[in-house]
Amino acid sequence: MSGKPKIKKVVLAYSGGLDTSIILKWLQTEYGAEVVTFTADLGQGGEIAPAREKALLLGIKPENIFVEDVREEFVRDYVFPMFRANTVYEGQYLLGTSIARPLIAKKQIEIARKVGAEAVSHGATGKGNDQVRFELGYYALEPDITVIAPWREWDFKSREALIKFAEDHQIPIAKDKRGDAPFSVDANLLHSSSEGKVLEDPAVEAPEFVHMRTISPEDAPDKPQVFTMNFEQGDPVAIDGVKLSPAALLTKLNELGHDNGVGRLDLVENRFVGMKSRGVYETPGGTILLAAHRGIESITLDRGSMHTKDGLMPQYASLIYNGFWFSPEREMLQAAIDFSQKMVTGQVRVKLYKGNVTIIGRTSPYSLYDQDLVTFEEGAVAYDHRDAAGFIKLNALRLRVAAKRDARLRK
Repeated sequence: MSGKPKIKKVVLAYSGGLDTSIILKWLQTEYGAEVVTFTADLGQGGEIAPAREKALLLGIKPENIFVEDVREEFVRDYVFPMFRANTVYEGQYLLGTSIARPLIAKKQIEIARKVGAEAVSHGATGKGNDQVRFELGYYALEPDITVIAPWREWDFKSREALIKFAEDHQIPIAKDKRGDAPFSVDANLLHSSSEGKVLEDPAVEAPEFVHMRTISPEDAPDKPQVFTMNFEQGDPVAIDGVKLSPAALLTKLNELGHDNGVGRLDLVENRFVGMKSRGVYETPGGTILLAAHRGIESITLDRGSMHTKDGLMPQYASLIYNGFWFSPEREMLQAAIDFSQKMVTGQVRVKLYKGNVTIIGRTSPYSLYDQDLVTFEEGAVAYDHRDAAGFIKLNALRLRVAAKRDARLRK
């Protein structure tokens, strides 16, 4: 234990799975620390219930086990603000994993303060983005916190070595974990992410069994599904006229997307740590939400606001992907984005069909769409076609000047 800081108590982001269970025991044996576990219910599925029992089984005191349902907070305070910006990383990825990490980090720091822990720990590997996201969150909220990242510290060289450690310390191992898993999965209410093993070769199509959140578009119904979504100041609030909480609304969108094969993405992305990785993502509800939000913005935002937002979005997306949710620049961008959403209220009609999302109608009490201005029919129009001539000439002035210069140089 030479060289390791003296840690009395550490808060571990604990899933209840094999890796974080091994980390829990490793923290006890290597640091001699009292471990406090935090398990967040982000809508990932059925692993939450056993987490408390698993922690108890591994010797954690009941008062040191924290299991919290954070689905509403996750969607309301993280997912929806991100979607107000129409956030997409590298043109495709809806940031389902990235956006969950700052909330987990925030909760760990809150618990550390509550129980008097000097350290926090996570199960992210030394090759991925999540180690960065967790730790930037920790340090932004608690600058002097000690961070323990076992995957960067321990000497385990293989899955077999981890399994042996688990067996030596009576850590329960599911039978399918005794060999190499076919791929790794991270999931929450917004998405599922699958990486590794059978997915490592980007030239090979992902097998169908990888997909968990959607049916294949080929197997989706032959009849389109149409529904309405209402927005208030940029956030969705109702589906088919039924008001829903943020988490309930995203759950409903996930169901609609699942049934129609919406939201699959096979992506090779650039990780913040420098390497490329291939992942298969499923974001059914988020894919629908993005299209619907852009639909309502199309009639409620003026050109300048919309184009400015679109220009800011890639920077905003990179900040979230790279772990800077709690940075001042992300908060500055968020303030601008939120200001733009004051009039983004109204209803869109959405059609889903075999993996596709189409916006087929938009209405808003704040609509900027003026049918009198765009109509080709005769009528009282506040637009004189002749005005366009001067407009075009003024915009062409610099082009004409440059063209004349180039003509002189060619002589």
